[in-house]
Amino acid sequence: MTIQRMDNVGIVVDDLDAAVAFFTALGMELEGRMPIEGGWAGKVVGLDDMRCEIAMMRIPDAPGRLELARYHHPKAITPEPKTTPANTLGLHRVMFAVDDLQDTLARLRPHGAELVGEVTRYEDAYLLCYLRGPGGIILALAEELG
Repeated sequence: MTIQRMDNVGIVVDDLDAAVAFFTALGMELEGRMPIEGGWAGKVVGLDDMRCEIAMMRIPDAPGRLELARYHHPKAITPEPKTTPANTLGLHRVMFAVDDLQDTLARLRPHGAELVGEVTRYEDAYLLCYLRGPGGIILALAEELG
């Protein structure tokens, strides 16, 4: 038995519109938006009377999707501390390969993107950075050099 593919990464957000705008500015496309609720949904995620809205974002002409979810019931839980450091257990970050890292940062800053550290060059191979997006989501960007 083998894995066929990684279908998507799910991220819980507090402002779905802001998250969709942020990932659209990154270069993703909105595939669709819909409410998710009912007994089947609660059984899957282990939450009684679960109601949320999801937005599925896709990378144009490439595999890879993000499922952004805003929970209406039960309300999402804010971690403590709210802004967790890079060594926090759990999902660490999602990395995107980009053509132009500085241009990508310029597009994302109006949507609240803030660098976690700084843009750093790794040998003659990559420019790399971590940034925080809406709700503290950590993204990594990598621009291949040469």
